[in-house]
Amino acid sequence: MGVVMAGGGEGVKRMRSALGRVRGLGSARSGTHHWWMQRVTSVALVPLVIWFAVAAIGLVGAGYQESVAFVAHPVNAVLLLLLVGVMLHHLAAGLQVVIEDYVRAEGVRLAAIWGVKAACLVLGLFAAVSVLRIIA
Repeated sequence: MGVVMAGGGEGVKRMRSALGRVRGLGSARSGTHHWWMQRVTSVALVPLVIWFAVAAIGLVGAGYQESVAFVAHPVNAVLLLLLVGVMLHHLAAGLQVVIEDYVRAEGVRLAAIWGVKAACLVLGLFAAVSVLRIIA
């Protein structure tokens, strides 16, 4: 893999192999986007997890009806859906980075990434349907 001079050799270097240029992939692919999304979702999870922990502690000893009434409240339902959605997005992004770093076979890597994304999507849909059924 050599350094390719851009712009006719005017001193600007691109650190991509010929295959990387053909595929449109840089050395880190979309690493910056993943890095930022991990930070954004981490920051978003802090208040959501604190809210959930306080709510869960408040529901200790509560019965089924009290728990359903808690989830049925519109603010709590929205916060719960946000928590699940942001958490699953954070989970999928984190596992994707781990898979990309440690799984060498490209087919297995792609299958694992798509499997994680599909599982997170299915879990998110189940959670959304469950909350929406309580509200309705």
